[in-house]
Amino acid sequence: MKRPKLRKASKRLSCHKRYKIQKKIREHHRKVRKEAKKRKQKKPKKDPGIPSAAPFKEELLREAEQRKQRLEELKQKQKLNRQKEHEKKRKLEAKKNAATIKEKAEGKESSGKSKGNTKKPLNKNSKKSFCRELMKVLEASDVVLEVLDARDPMGCRCPQLEQAVTCSGGNKKLVLVLNKIDLVPKDNIEKWLKYLKKEFPTVAFKSATMMKDKTMQEQVTKRRARVDFSETSQYFGSKCLLKLLQEYGKTQDKAIQVGVVGFPNVGKSSIINSLKGKRACNVGLARGVTKSMQTVHLDKQTKMLDSPSIIADPSNSALALALRSVIDPEGSDSAAVLEGVNAIINHCSKQQVMMHYNIPDFRDPQDFLSLLAQKRGMLKKGGVPDIENMAKLVLCDWTGARIKYYSQPPGFQKPPPYLTEQKIAEMQEGFNLNNLEQENSNTVQALKHPSPASSIAFQSAGMTNGTIEENKVIEEGSEWGHMETSNEEEEELTESDDDEDDEDDMEEEEDDDDVEEESQVQVTRKAKPGKQQTNPTHSKGQRAGNERSRSLSFSLDKPVDEDDAYDFNTDYV
Repeated sequence: MKRPKLRKASKRLSCHKRYKIQKKIREHHRKVRKEAKKRKQKKPKKDPGIPSAAPFKEELLREAEQRKQRLEELKQKQKLNRQKEHEKKRKLEAKKNAATIKEKAEGKESSGKSKGNTKKPLNKNSKKSFCRELMKVLEASDVVLEVLDARDPMGCRCPQLEQAVTCSGGNKKLVLVLNKIDLVPKDNIEKWLKYLKKEFPTVAFKSATMMKDKTMQEQVTKRRARVDFSETSQYFGSKCLLKLLQEYGKTQDKAIQVGVVGFPNVGKSSIINSLKGKRACNVGLARGVTKSMQTVHLDKQTKMLDSPSIIADPSNSALALALRSVIDPEGSDSAAVLEGVNAIINHCSKQQVMMHYNIPDFRDPQDFLSLLAQKRGMLKKGGVPDIENMAKLVLCDWTGARIKYYSQPPGFQKPPPYLTEQKIAEMQEGFNLNNLEQENSNTVQALKHPSPASSIAFQSAGMTNGTIEENKVIEEGSEWGHMETSNEEEEELTESDDDEDDEDDMEEEEDDDDVEEESQVQVTRKAKPGKQQTNPTHSKGQRAGNERSRSLSFSLDKPVDEDDAYDFNTDYV
């Protein structure tokens, strides 16, 4: 059937509606006229022109036309002048741009030719600049204070530094400062003092972690908050160390410069603040707070030199790298952090770790992290423990001053090869050792020490090798994370290099994501051990799965196979 044609709507209106519309239009026009009257906006009147009865009409019209022509000519001239000025400006800008491009090209060529002769200014946050500043401190100082963490004194000693000071000549002295003695049992401190004093003069010290200064007082008064400085601002051993340095300065009959060196987070700047009695140097838990040599005047005869931290050599063990703050919890890969925590837990007493963290028995460090994450509520989607973030927190606790642990000194005294009897006698010359021993015993007696039961027994890995010379430093691709880094050199690189780096980074991120998925699977296997024991039929398969999960947990650096078969023995929480 043919579809019926639709009729168009009629435009006819009823008279009532048409009159209503006309009335509204009239009212609108009236309103517009009233507003125009109020604003005095009158329509421009038309030019009536010259009346035909006026004398000299033709002459007047000619003059008017001539005026119009002159105005048009003036406008055209102005337009041409503007165009010429714009063209001149464009040409000048083009010349300037060409000159700058040539200068850059010539500068790159000259820099490429003179790379071997000229030295680029180092970034303040680079490891080479740290080594350069450290060498400045060692050369300028008459007495070098090597700061050691009392929880692991042997691990805080750097043989390269000690050898550089003892073999430098020029009557340089090396003094060991045993800091953070309030975190170690009393008997352990006395054993370490007896052990270390046979090699170098040793001072027991407890530095102040927070000092009052003007800025701090202003903040407290503005916020009307009460800050308890009783524990954080207390320091012990400062009188003993000052007396030791002043007596040595009197024997030299000159003003002495004292350099303070050591690994990160041992308390170098805090010792200077404690000796000064106020906040003279910046202090922080993060490494790299002190980036260059800083001078602090104690009195007319002694000047303190604060230095950047010693950079640990990458060839050290995972335990040494973890405790000496080389592994940055925020900036490092999760595999490096897990490896560091694994090394720390394996070198500790298992029962004391369980008592300290208040967790049940665990099989391996991975199980320890999963239990601790479940206890503290650090869970991912689906209730899976967040092992990576938990490992970062544990590493921060151990590198900071939260965990009270101690290590035993070696059973027999075996000095390093660079320390002969003659060198030991030279280092101890000029110091009153009997008075120093008495002062150390007084400081140890005055402090409150934790009991061995409340602290964790720890097995030290020995001395930590460090890089002092600038030539031996190997700069890594990723600089230290929490510090400010300058990107001037990166901006000069070509776009092609940046693209290649971006592609490599994307591939690394995909590998890391695969590793995270594998770690989540192994955590779910460990979540319910009761189920695994109650199914005897699948015991062999479960053991194989557990062994595979353990191997995965300790080999996170290896690439994960993408075509792994699904394991049906996994139990999900």
